[in-house]
Amino acid sequence: MENFLTRIVIKLLDTFSRFSWKALYRFSDILRFFIFDVFHYRQKVILTNLRNSFPGEKEETIQEIAKKYYQNFTDIIFETIKLRSIDKSDLLNRFEADSDILDYYYAQKKNLVVVAGHLGNWEMLNLFGSVRFRYQMVVVYHELANQTFDNWFKDVRTQFGTEMVPMQEAFQRAVSPRDKPFLFILINDQSPVPERAYWTTFLNQDTGVFRGVELIARKLNAPVLYMGVLRNNFKRGFYKFYFRLITEAPKKEPTNYILEKQITFLEEDIVRQPDNWLWSHRRWKHKRPQVLHRDQTLEVKDKS
Repeated sequence: MENFLTRIVIKLLDTFSRFSWKALYRFSDILRFFIFDVFHYRQKVILTNLRNSFPGEKEETIQEIAKKYYQNFTDIIFETIKLRSIDKSDLLNRFEADSDILDYYYAQKKNLVVVAGHLGNWEMLNLFGSVRFRYQMVVVYHELANQTFDNWFKDVRTQFGTEMVPMQEAFQRAVSPRDKPFLFILINDQSPVPERAYWTTFLNQDTGVFRGVELIARKLNAPVLYMGVLRNNFKRGFYKFYFRLITEAPKKEPTNYILEKQITFLEEDIVRQPDNWLWSHRRWKHKRPQVLHRDQTLEVKDKS
């Protein structure tokens, strides 16, 4: 029965993907109304996250950010469905790209580690990169429990050449040889196991950060870039992204320097466009351990 229902849903997703953008955004408006105004999907999580992140803001400002986030959330759902049948020209028209730094490193045949957060439509950006960049795109992802849905999403994500790497294989696949320079991309703002996380302050809260980026970057000793994504406030489904250099020599940096820079850059983007981040995620469900190991803190090197 479950497989039958799954196949029905997959058929519906494929059908929806062929609708026009205008029609899909109408469906997004309807979905937003039901899941947030009627069923109040994760409303407590969203508002708690916002209030703790922006303690100085008035409640009316928090509610306004939440309202805009609800629309952004459902827009991303239908934009991602649309990716199933999107053509390359449509995709290219939906992004403004500040990517000169990629051309600079590609000319040197350098692999790059790219770290990002859940800003904008990261699924759409993945496909754009596959079409636009000369680099091989290698993206780390979490596998879905339902294998049929996982295969559907994998087909969407890889249709223009992206290589998808399950999280548990990330370190091994990072060092695998490839035919051309690659971007090794990690979305790094989920909630990790607290006993193994790097701990810092992010959006006014104690926050654990996955250390995988740090370890992979040091192993490859490749330049590390932060990737920011901004949503167009006037045209739904249009985005701008850019890169910022974190370091060219990971092995020379203090422990967790890369993670600290990434989280600082991400916070700046969230403050700039707060409704563009994934507030419905239980980002702060873990507490900082009372005792931290050395590799869970930012190393401070003596400058004398």
